[in-house]
Amino acid sequence: MSGPTITVRLLGAAATLLLASACGTSGTTAPRAGTNAIKAVAPGAVSAAGVLGVATTSMGPVLVDSKGFTVYLLTADTPGHSSCDAQCLQFWPIVSAPAGATVPTVSGVTAALSATKATSGASMLTAGGWPLYTFVKDRSPGDVNGQGKKSFGGTWYAVSPSGKPVNAPSSSAATNGGAGGGLKGGYGY
Repeated sequence: MSGPTITVRLLGAAATLLLASACGTSGTTAPRAGTNAIKAVAPGAVSAAGVLGVATTSMGPVLVDSKGFTVYLLTADTPGHSSCDAQCLQFWPIVSAPAGATVPTVSGVTAALSATKATSGASMLTAGGWPLYTFVKDRSPGDVNGQGKKSFGGTWYAVSPSGKPVNAPSSSAATNGGAGGGLKGGYGY
């Protein structure tokens, strides 16, 4: 082998090792300062069910989607019926129901899980009959930025493992729409 061939092979081997080490990391990182870290209540529940799980946020145990984001309900909905229209769904995406006829049971969730149709026609999960959504302003797992928002005909609450709304303490900014007061135009996110 000559000098250039050895150099190319060594560079290729080094690149392969770097790529393999990057792909082989555990995926766990320490939370950054100032973020709302979540702690799983039911270890593996999110990955086991693939759809829904339970995590502890600053509000206590709440339902989370498969990515660990807080799940909310809208008080304007009724059990088994979503009233969130196309404009609403831009801010409050549905928690999609799993493909197939059955909704899995999830460790740590005592609410009856089922599915209903969103106003878009998509199949969405329900807990205790309540249609489930996430909030686009929740940027990281553990965020609860949608808590107490008043828009689209009702109030948004994080959902407890029993399928009930989680109420924020009365001193929390979440109960009055956060710092700065109410929402512009009813939903000025």
